[in-house]
Amino acid sequence: MSGHSKWSNIKRKKEASDSAKGAIFTKVAKEIAVAVKAGGADPESNSRLKDIIAKAKSANMPNDNINRAIKKAAGAGEGDDYEEIVYEGYGPAGVAVMVRTLTNNRNRTAADVRHIFDKFGGNMGVSGSVGFMFETKGTILISPEDFEDEDQVMMDALEFGADDFVSEEDCYCITTSPDSYYKVRDGLEGKGYTFIDTTLGPVATTTAEVTDPIACEQLDKMLDMMDDNEDIQEVYHNWDN
Repeated sequence: MSGHSKWSNIKRKKEASDSAKGAIFTKVAKEIAVAVKAGGADPESNSRLKDIIAKAKSANMPNDNINRAIKKAAGAGEGDDYEEIVYEGYGPAGVAVMVRTLTNNRNRTAADVRHIFDKFGGNMGVSGSVGFMFETKGTILISPEDFEDEDQVMMDALEFGADDFVSEEDCYCITTSPDSYYKVRDGLEGKGYTFIDTTLGPVATTTAEVTDPIACEQLDKMLDMMDDNEDIQEVYHNWDN
């Protein structure tokens, strides 16, 4: 079910990208800057940068924009002022939420994240308050429209060391351990697969079903507002929607 939740996040971003591509590209450029600072400008030797380039392409960011962001970061020390901070809390109906940010002003970002939680009936907690409900896993999403042979996709994923394969309505969700994530991703890529999204990060170990329509509406609005915040890069939750 965690794959279902992950796909709902990606769909939200893809829908938003139609009307807010500039904001998404700005967030990706920030990720590129931090990745280049940490590991250099060559994606073949910088796995984090390679991941971000894949995300940029899935968001339809032009190659010229990607290359320009890499060159700018490599030449000007971009990313020096950003720090990564993860905030945790509960949204409406007790849904667990983890918010990954990149910020050059932690006071501003903390206030913004707290305000969003409060605005929609949630509350921001301390570090570790919901983190125990997630574990780090690799997640790879593939479109059934692009690769119709489900059995072949599953066999290829398992051949490279995937832990699990789930066929959802709109995607194949492949999960891996942190250690095998890059082997599986690179192996599938070498076989010609393209991805909706790939990520190495928190995945909920249990999910929360919300039946109250008002709470569902509040959750949608909260997640949308988080997506719109320029400091918030990723939002992970355990809402089974």
